[in-house]
Amino acid sequence: MHWFTIILIGIAANLDNLGIGLAYGVKRVKIPVLSNAVIAIISMIVTYVAVTAGSTVIEYISPHTANLLGSLLLCAIGGYTLFSNRLSKQGIAKNPEVFDEDKNYIISMREAMTLGFVLSANCLAGGIAIGANGISAIWTVLSIGTFSFITVGLGIHFGALLSKTFIGMYSTAISGWLLILIGVVEIFAK
Repeated sequence: MHWFTIILIGIAANLDNLGIGLAYGVKRVKIPVLSNAVIAIISMIVTYVAVTAGSTVIEYISPHTANLLGSLLLCAIGGYTLFSNRLSKQGIAKNPEVFDEDKNYIISMREAMTLGFVLSANCLAGGIAIGANGISAIWTVLSIGTFSFITVGLGIHFGALLSKTFIGMYSTAISGWLLILIGVVEIFAK
C-alpha cells in the first residue's frame, strides 16, 4: 500500500486549508467543530467521486499507462498550484469574512458547506490522478478528510501566530511542490 503517498496527498491537498484557517484565525472568525467537520466531509465526498472517476480510467488503459498519466497529472496540478494566481483562495485569505454571510464572526454549518466546496476544488483533480494510479480510494478519502479537519482547526487556533511563519506565508507553494514530489515518486514507484 502507498501509505507515504496517501499521507502526503492528505497534507498537500489541505495546506491551502491551513492558510485559510490562519486567515480566519487572524480575523477572529470562528469555525466551530461541526462546521469544520462539514468542510472535511465535503472534501471527502469530492475526493471519493474524483478517485472513483480516476479508477475507471484504469479499466480502459493499461495500469502502467494509467500510473504514468496519473503521476504526470499530479505533477501538472502541482505546477498549476505553483504558477497560478489561485484567485478564489487568495480572495478568501484576504477577505475571510466573505463566507460569514450573517457577519457574526462564526462560520455556521450552512456557510461551511459553501466554503467546503471552494476548499475541495484541488481535491477533485488530485483525486482523479490518485484513482488513475490505483491508490486506495478509502484511505485517500480518509487522509484528506482527516487533514482537512486538522489543518482548518490548527489554522483557526494558531491564526495570529502562524500567519507570519514560513508555512502560513508559503502554504500554496509548499502544497504545489508536495504534489510534484508525489507525482515524481509515483512515476518510479511501480
